[in-house]
Amino acid sequence: MTTDEATKPEGEVQAAALAERGEDITPAQDRGVLKIIKRPGNDDESPMIGDKVYVHYKGKLANGKKFDSSRDRNEPFVFSLGKGQVIKAWDIGVATMKKGEVCYLLCKPEYAYGAAGSAPKIPSNATLFFEVELLDFKGEDLFEDGGIIRRIKRKGEGYSNPNEGATVEIHLEGFCGGTRFDCKDVKFVVGEGEDHDIPIGIDKALEKMQRGEHCVLYLGPRYGFGEAGKPKYGIQANAELVYEVTLKSFEKEGKYLQAVIQYGKIVSWLEMEYGLSEKESKASDSFLLAAFLNLAMCYLKLREYTKAVECCDKALGLDQDNEKGLYRRGEARLLMNEFELAKCDFQKVLEVNPQNKAARSQISVCQKKTKEHNERDRRIYANMFTKFAERDAKVGAARASGCPDLATLRDAQRARGEKRRVKMEEIGHGVEDAEVWEHGLQLIEPGWEGAGWVLVSRGRRGCCQAVSKSIYGVGSRQLMTGLVFGHRSAGRSRWPLVTWPPAVWVK
Repeated sequence: MTTDEATKPEGEVQAAALAERGEDITPAQDRGVLKIIKRPGNDDESPMIGDKVYVHYKGKLANGKKFDSSRDRNEPFVFSLGKGQVIKAWDIGVATMKKGEVCYLLCKPEYAYGAAGSAPKIPSNATLFFEVELLDFKGEDLFEDGGIIRRIKRKGEGYSNPNEGATVEIHLEGFCGGTRFDCKDVKFVVGEGEDHDIPIGIDKALEKMQRGEHCVLYLGPRYGFGEAGKPKYGIQANAELVYEVTLKSFEKEGKYLQAVIQYGKIVSWLEMEYGLSEKESKASDSFLLAAFLNLAMCYLKLREYTKAVECCDKALGLDQDNEKGLYRRGEARLLMNEFELAKCDFQKVLEVNPQNKAARSQISVCQKKTKEHNERDRRIYANMFTKFAERDAKVGAARASGCPDLATLRDAQRARGEKRRVKMEEIGHGVEDAEVWEHGLQLIEPGWEGAGWVLVSRGRRGCCQAVSKSIYGVGSRQLMTGLVFGHRSAGRSRWPLVTWPPAVWVK
């Protein structure tokens, strides 16, 4: 070490050494990110795009001044690789590391925080020095249930993904226990992979992929071939599978309105056919069945679930055991919150095809939604009973003070008049809605100078003004609580009024 080096801070010396001997790991080979391995890793595998990585790091400026350290916080830093969650230098550098490896990274401003810097610790156009240790990495959990883990070998292009109903062209290789059991190029419609001996997990994962993407998918039994296995491929029950998939191209399904028009015309033409031979009639029914099923799919995409159910009913009228008709009707009913009916449809699908994993999965969804719905109802009714108890307590207090029996009056109004429901968010009484009888008993009228009790309440603006005139006419003091509703009889100046909840009565 020279005398000049001995007088420099350690971080500055390390940065200088890295600039001199570091390996250029940038794709452009522009020396924007330089790397030196301090301690080799203990594994041959590196993290892939989308992996969740766990690291410890220390960050310093080129002059050796430390600006951050995960070790000082005693907590690893976690991020998803290649997703732009960190500076470019990290996405590039960490992707080259092995588990357990410790390395130094020297990062030029264009691969760090650039001209903007990161105030107050990182100035503009700063070159940064990092010591990074790769602790661990895991594949991306696509649905956060551990059922499908994705590791991206090659990132796709653009930001568009196939949707259900899109036509995709893929290359796939399937492995079980290290043995390859499938390898093919195939073109199919997303959502119908099982027709090509492709497990449901591939259909689900394709909706997350981009054109040109090459990834490895780890499928749990639920998203694989499940309890039935796949005898054709020698796959046992509840086997875990690994697939390498390349999405070569796809055509997104999106012109649903136009498709509805076209399929509607087909249905009209076919339904007008008559005098057909038995063979022609069977062919016509087959086309009609396909048209109803396609219409149901379009209506599902357009979120017109009632029409989707109607089309499925017509399809099932032609073929009561049609798997797609039952499944799509179940989907529509599930989206309409008709959970029990949806569950019945999916159970019928399993009766037709016990190996339909999508239907089995949807039954679980129905059960979960039913439980959530029942729990929500339980909470709502619990709150409602509490409000009723509070209301009854107020009515009891009003009766004790000599107020008229409002419950009796409301019963009479219910028998004599029409009722409607109104929202009460603006009232601020904690009451969600109220019953209003527009043609009810005349509880209050102008000119009750001799009345022993006066109802005073706050209501909608027009109502409040009219009531106030009556009240001011007799000189009563004003106490604004509750809610007042009124109805002015034609050609008369009288205002039948009723309050809800029971208002304060002023002597």
